[in-house]
Amino acid sequence: MTDRFLIRLRALNRVVAVLIGIMLLACAGFVLLDIILRQLGSSFGGTDEVSGYVMAIATSWGMAYAMLELGHVRIDILRSRAAGRGRCLFDLASLMIMAGTVSVIALRCWPVVDRSISNMSRANTALETPLWLVQLPWFAGWLWFALMAWLTFVTALVMVLQGRFDASEAAIGVFAEEEAFQ
Repeated sequence: MTDRFLIRLRALNRVVAVLIGIMLLACAGFVLLDIILRQLGSSFGGTDEVSGYVMAIATSWGMAYAMLELGHVRIDILRSRAAGRGRCLFDLASLMIMAGTVSVIALRCWPVVDRSISNMSRANTALETPLWLVQLPWFAGWLWFALMAWLTFVTALVMVLQGRFDASEAAIGVFAEEEAFQ
């Protein structure tokens, strides 16, 4: 059951990653079109601002995908020297620390969004973008990442408690450098 749950989480995050990829491609097209227009003596204006917003949103939403695909960087010098159970404990501790840190970040993001909504804050730029329009999906991405981290942690913990150390390591471990290049 835990394996199917992780498969569903990965599939859901792949959909999110594709949507984020489409958003990034659209942004790149927007910037490219603006560059072409500049050569013709015109411009949309604000492409740097829009691309910054897109990057912030893409980053917050993309981190859960990277986590589930074991794409986050981790220093594993101690982990690599441990046996199966020890590696699982290092993996669980690492994921718990990450989930806790991301949860704190998500919680600290909300006051920023709330203040922008209550003050009707706008960017101090030519576009005068209502900040909550950008901050709300950014905040939602951090919440998503926190939720995915905790769900993955609990699933891996259940695997460890069931004695399924290899399954836990496959779900939340790290790729060895040799494996990454095969």
